[in-house]
Amino acid sequence: MKRRTLPTAAAFATAAALLLTACGGGDESSTGSDEIAGASQESEQPSKSAEPAAPQEDKPDGVDLSLPADTNLVFDWDKPEDKNEAAAMEDAANFFRAIYRGVDKRTANEAAIATYSTGEGLHYAKTQVNAWIDGGWTATGTLRHYNATTRSADSGTSVEVAFCADAGKFFGKEVKTGKVLTTEPSIEDFDYYKIIMVKFPTSDTLWQASKVFVETKAAKCQ
Repeated sequence: MKRRTLPTAAAFATAAALLLTACGGGDESSTGSDEIAGASQESEQPSKSAEPAAPQEDKPDGVDLSLPADTNLVFDWDKPEDKNEAAAMEDAANFFRAIYRGVDKRTANEAAIATYSTGEGLHYAKTQVNAWIDGGWTATGTLRHYNATTRSADSGTSVEVAFCADAGKFFGKEVKTGKVLTTEPSIEDFDYYKIIMVKFPTSDTLWQASKVFVETKAAKCQ
């Protein structure tokens, strides 16, 4: 097994009944229904924690999203015209930034994770972070996200953000030794995500990941 991709695999093994559901083909995204799975997920109050000051651009909602210089998350997508969809897409990106900040800080209780996730999304994020911690790894390299689409529920409080991820240049690094666990390019580098983002009730701008669906070895992302 590729050590770089173990966190995803570990989440399947330890929380398969939870939320890491392999999507089948493109049927779900092409349906004409306005219903979005998980759209009724309630949002939870994000927690804050006192931390050293970070540049304002790294603290969009008052929590630190800064990452090490060698951890580069690229979101290569266009901003939707719809205000809610644009905000949900941005906070889907912040959700992933929060996860890798937790990996860097070696804690699943990172304030940014609680800010940008709720319910099953929060459990997913903590499962991911803990898998990296348990393996003794941190992350290094470039993880690219692209081909994003958005779809709103009729309620206006839930948005599905779907996209591809290419981890071909993104690796685990042993915390103790600093050794980078490089891998050869393969289909295992490509994942397809569907994130159900729900609007935080008392904010006009904050959206939280409530459910996460992942298709691994996604040929459509190559």
